Amino acid sequence: MRFWILILLLILYILSPYDLVPDILVGPGYLDDLGLIGILAYYYFSWKRKQGQSETGKRASEDFESKQKEGPSSPRSPHEVLGVKPNATPEEIKAAYKRLANQYHPDKVSHLGEEFRILAEQKFKEIQRAYQELIK
Repeated sequence: MRFWILILLLILYILSPYDLVPDILVGPGYLDDLGLIGILAYYYFSWKRKQGQSETGKRASEDFESKQKEGPSSPRSPHEVLGVKPNATPEEIKAAYKRLANQYHPDKVSHLGEEFRILAEQKFKEIQRAYQELIK
């Protein structure tokens, strides 16, 4: 909304007979107009960039939601989830769990945004399930 107000103000400024520097002075008279057009271009491109980022975020969340509805493509073994060999010792399993839990804890990535927090939460739950299966 703020962007459209700037466009309207710029158009009114260009069309008005009053300028900061009169257009009769050919060189300096057009510099204020060019400066205002530059400011408008800056706001326009920053506005477009924000729109693109929000669209990217929407697409990422839609992709995530569709994958959640579909479920995992192939069930992974607990060893694959934790990244340990099938003959790993309990100490190795515990160390892998602590490392991954620390990396994917939702509180650790909450500053990155809602999508990352949700993904980390899903991954964290998967890591916890794998650890529970292996320590039984």
